[in-house]
Amino acid sequence: MHSNRLIQEKSPYLQQHAHNPVDWYPWGDEAFEKARLEDKPIFLSIGYSTCHWCHVMEHESFENEEIAALVNRWFVPIKVDREERPDIDRIYMNYVQATTGGGGWPMSVWLTPDLKPFVGGTYFPPDNRYGRAGFPVILERIAQAWQNDRQKILTTSAGIMEQLRTQAEASGRGPDRVDTSTLDSAFNQFRRSFDSKLGGFGSAPKFPRPSVHNFLLRYWKRTGRDEARDMVVETLLAMEKGGMHDQLGGGFHRYSVDEYWFVPHFEKMLYDQAQLVISYLEAFQITRDETLARAARRTLDYVIRDMTAPGGGFYSAEDADSAGDPARPNDKSEGAFYIWSYKEVVDLLGEERARVFARRYGMEADGNVENDPHHEFTGRNILFQAQPVEDIPEAERILFEARAKRPRPHLDDKILTSWNGLMISAFAKAAAILDEPAYADAARRAADFLLDTMQRKDGTLLRRFRDGDAAIPGMLDDYAFFAQGLLDLYESTLEFRRLSSAMFITGNQLDLLEDEAGGFFASAHEDASRLMRIKDDYDGAEPSGNSVALMNLLRLHRITGRQEFGTSARKLISAFQPKLAAVPFGMPQMLAAVEFDIAPQREIVVAGDASAKMLRLLWEKFDPNRILLYADPQLAGFNPAIAGMCVQQTGTTVYVCEDFTCQQPVTREEDLAGLLR
Repeated sequence: MHSNRLIQEKSPYLQQHAHNPVDWYPWGDEAFEKARLEDKPIFLSIGYSTCHWCHVMEHESFENEEIAALVNRWFVPIKVDREERPDIDRIYMNYVQATTGGGGWPMSVWLTPDLKPFVGGTYFPPDNRYGRAGFPVILERIAQAWQNDRQKILTTSAGIMEQLRTQAEASGRGPDRVDTSTLDSAFNQFRRSFDSKLGGFGSAPKFPRPSVHNFLLRYWKRTGRDEARDMVVETLLAMEKGGMHDQLGGGFHRYSVDEYWFVPHFEKMLYDQAQLVISYLEAFQITRDETLARAARRTLDYVIRDMTAPGGGFYSAEDADSAGDPARPNDKSEGAFYIWSYKEVVDLLGEERARVFARRYGMEADGNVENDPHHEFTGRNILFQAQPVEDIPEAERILFEARAKRPRPHLDDKILTSWNGLMISAFAKAAAILDEPAYADAARRAADFLLDTMQRKDGTLLRRFRDGDAAIPGMLDDYAFFAQGLLDLYESTLEFRRLSSAMFITGNQLDLLEDEAGGFFASAHEDASRLMRIKDDYDGAEPSGNSVALMNLLRLHRITGRQEFGTSARKLISAFQPKLAAVPFGMPQMLAAVEFDIAPQREIVVAGDASAKMLRLLWEKFDPNRILLYADPQLAGFNPAIAGMCVQQTGTTVYVCEDFTCQQPVTREEDLAGLLR
């Protein structure tokens, strides 16, 4: 079998393309040098291993010998896994969005040998269709333009890159505090886009964006505007009932194709599971609705069962596509693993139980998907909660076990520091809120794996682990998301070493990535920095590194009193304040950090037995603006106010304070409950 240079790479996405006839190179000096020596443009293709349209373009074009020959003749082809190098992805996505008005994956960009883009797009079909020119036509046009209009290409490309670089590197300068009118403006914009009938924000396709939930729940806490809380709770309940939620196995698919949360795009991403768990947990704290807690539990149990590596780290994703027939493993379709014909269910359950199951999960004898343009669901059913019936755990178990025997979707088994940080936060919070020690163990194991495997001797982080190989210097989201996970694990377990690691990692982040003008660059990679130094600020499917970093800095400053954390937080707010004021709805996670910043400062300090039952009370209510500390000598070294807080008699003593001015310490559960009220 033919192999190209990607056979040496660890990325599952790059390995998927290792046997293409396209002569792919990984991103790096060997490819750049070839382009310079042969005076050829670079064809850069960026995607990820669970991307449906990436698979389509590979099958149609990159596996096609004739199309591959055109690519190889005229270009130096490079493949990049966007999950390994989000900094490179972001630079060229900025270009594609600026020049075409859209973006997505697979991303297709043509570069000069010095890496400046001059043509960009996304998916191209193998022939003229969908109103688009076919990929071979595009290749020929670009090759001709490179030969005939070289100077124009170089001039235009340099000009666009200079504009993008100027925009990216422009630092705002505003006040280092955010006015509450900015928060009101964001609330009103989310309110206008809220779907009051079906939940969610905007129209189809509907993407979960948990950073919006994080902001709205904190806005509700401060203002008492019930509408902010209700928008989140209604959205979470609608998603939990829909086909976007894996009704048998737990966990959430990437997004809903329709407005009803019914037909999903079936891939499952680790970052969605992590963030949505926290949304469900916080909504549960507010409402005490057990449906919300159950959705969080089932998602966490799915991650433990299907997404956890033997060493404790968490895998990245499961694909949308899989084989419907084990005898034809390469004949894959969207959602095949998850969908059912009515006959299959009758064969497994018998007629009577199948009727009850079908009523519960909205099944029809000839399939329940009406809008199916690609004919992937013909005669099949996507499960959703159609009608309440009596519990049917035995029927659900039988179908779950039968499903487990089907060909599974491809597992992207790389371990990313950033996404593992998000998942550690989810398990740590769930351990405390749901009083489930197994979740704390999962968070600890993942944190220890990252500290042992992904932290170099000098304390800097690596980004990706796969197949025994830890590689790629860490980026802002690796530092910020992992530090956040460690802070959440500290509050959940009160183990000082978690706080110590969070401080150390954040210190390295300041040294490596902080801009003197405020905020943090996405990476310190030299190849990306030569092109453009980007400071991420958009809170989309994942929160931006700067938004999470702000919250970390504010928490660490309050916990430790260390001035450098406070100074960096104020500079970050100042740098992003003009953008926050202009487009606050683009930065809801940063607004959640602002809510923490402007809230009354509240500390809860535990002395004595940190495992006492009375501490469960600290997690019963939604209290996002407090910090939770354990009074031990190591922390007192940073925060002298802690030194005098000691255990009264024996057992556990809790101090509830504002600005470290404390109420009388309490040792009994009922007294603590009174103080927390």
